[in-house]
Order: sequence, then structure tokens, then C-alpha cells
Amino acid sequence: MPSAGQRKAGIGIDAENREKDDFYPTPPHATQALLAVEKFEGGIWEPACGDGAISKVLEAAGYPVVSTDLVDRSYGFSRRDFLMEWKPEAPNIITNPPFKLGIQFVRKALELTTGKVAILARLAFLEGAERRELYDNSPIARVWVFSSRVTMFRSGQDTGGSSMIAFAWFVWDHSYAGKPTIGWL
Repeated sequence: MPSAGQRKAGIGIDAENREKDDFYPTPPHATQALLAVEKFEGGIWEPACGDGAISKVLEAAGYPVVSTDLVDRSYGFSRRDFLMEWKPEAPNIITNPPFKLGIQFVRKALELTTGKVAILARLAFLEGAERRELYDNSPIARVWVFSSRVTMFRSGQDTGGSSMIAFAWFVWDHSYAGKPTIGWL
């Protein structure tokens, strides 16, 4: 059972307590933190745009953005299953994918891009044999760890509280060679 803090923050532990379709919009400051440390050449595709939380920050920063999502949340182009896409929409992808589909999103994003892929995920996304294989065989360049917790609320509705989960931006760069580095936001 999630703690009172997790319930307040809208982050449950098991599937029963998860938001439908893993819809936890990214707070603007989390995307702004990424843009403070990473620059992107060309357009950006946000394939899990939800209500446009990430896309709006990217657009405000002057990036051309294509926003798509499987679920219609009144932003971008809906009913587009990213994992079934075959045609790139932009050279870069920035997204906060459904956690349960994180590895699949990374693999598809790397297949469809020529620039960078930035995925917001739990810091625990570093763990696991399948993820290790992914990291060993892809151009992961940087992991940007939040020094303060990022609170993500169910459906974006602020219910108060704070998160008990550590998040990071995982950045792949097709032009990168070498070991990944770690930094803090």
C-alpha cells in the first residue's frame, strides 16, 4: 500500500494505484532544467505529449515541436501509437513515456531519430539486466539526476505533497561515443 505521501503525490507503487495510461504530466521546471543543460539541433518530437506539458515548455524555448499521443488529452495529434510509428517526425525526441513502456520507447526513439533522445524516468531506470543491455548497446551520453525530487501528480492535478521517487533525464546522442556521464540538476 502506498504511503500517505505517495498517495498525496499521486505516485502509487502497484498497478492498482497507478494513474490510467500512466498519465503523470511533467512539471514545467523539469523540462526547463533539461533545456538548461542540453541543446537540441532541429525539431523535437514529443510522442507521449499528454496535455502538452513538455511540448509547451519546448515551444516557449523556441523549438519547433511535433506533439503526438495515443490518448486524446486535447493537445497535439491523438490516437498515434508511438511504438507503431515508422516515419520520423523530427531529429530529436523528448518525452516522459509511460514507465511500463520505457525501454520500448527508448528503442523506438533511437530507431526514429538522428539527433538526441531525452527520456524522463525514475532514477531506477538505471537498474535491470534488460536496461543494462540497452545501455551497453546504445549511445547513452548523459544522465541528469534531479537533486530535488520532482513531484508528478495524477492527471496533473496538484493535490499537495511531494514525491518520494527520484527522477532523472536520460539522454542518448547519436553523435556520442564513449562512456556516459552523470550530472545533477
